[in-house]
Amino acid sequence: MSLIAARNLSVRYGGQTVLSHVDMAIDRGEIVTIVGPNGSGKSTLLRAIIGAVPVAQGDLIRAPGLTIGYVPQKLAIDATLPMTVARFMSLPHRQTAADVAAALEQAGVPDLSQRQMTDLSGGQFQRVLLARALLSRPDLLLLDEATQGLDQPGSAAFYRQIEEVRRTLGCAVLMVSHELHVVMSASDRVICLNGHVCCQGTPEIVASAPEYRALFGTGTQGALALYRHDHNHSHDDGCDHDHDHHHHAPAGTAAPDSGVTPLHQASRDKVH
Repeated sequence: MSLIAARNLSVRYGGQTVLSHVDMAIDRGEIVTIVGPNGSGKSTLLRAIIGAVPVAQGDLIRAPGLTIGYVPQKLAIDATLPMTVARFMSLPHRQTAADVAAALEQAGVPDLSQRQMTDLSGGQFQRVLLARALLSRPDLLLLDEATQGLDQPGSAAFYRQIEEVRRTLGCAVLMVSHELHVVMSASDRVICLNGHVCCQGTPEIVASAPEYRALFGTGTQGALALYRHDHNHSHDDGCDHDHDHHHHAPAGTAAPDSGVTPLHQASRDKVH
């Protein structure tokens, strides 16, 4: 059974449909990334999963006893408010020092418990938010553009930590990201969202779709070239690797351009 599954899911705000007829499922242990333009419903989908917004139509099916951890885009803390990391980790319910230490260790910041929250760097702050989400040892970890505002090295280090969390805890990860190199290098599956599911599948299937290439670029401009090289594709097949590649789709999969709806968003083309 999937950890969570959406079936014909629609969400409306003030009479406007934000998400329409979404079908998706997340299984234990996989990393799934959602991409799409601003206003495409990415954050809304995460909020629906945690129950923060009501579902207008369809079903959202959660596995019995499902535990979810959530890392928001950002969190504002009053600069005049004295609060240590340990105290922040214990809100609203008191946590044991051992649990706090273990979560900070899992998030890669074991030495921050007595630091003031307002003194943390952007990367440290996001790691603490991650640690707080890990306190409940979640089955499913949700990340809503959790590296927004971090520089490239900080972002890359954060997502390496996410992969380590997945490896050690065995949890699933569903993350919203605008960073295409992350999508291609860290994800088992990609979901393109634009009010509805435009296309989804393994990174190489989605990246092979002509509409996706038209949106996010090809060659050395970003995700596609980096993805090919990171995943050790053979370069002995006599093909010109500076051009489009339909032949990287695994055998037995559906044609990547069938039923794919174009997205309309400019790529930031961020690459390590």
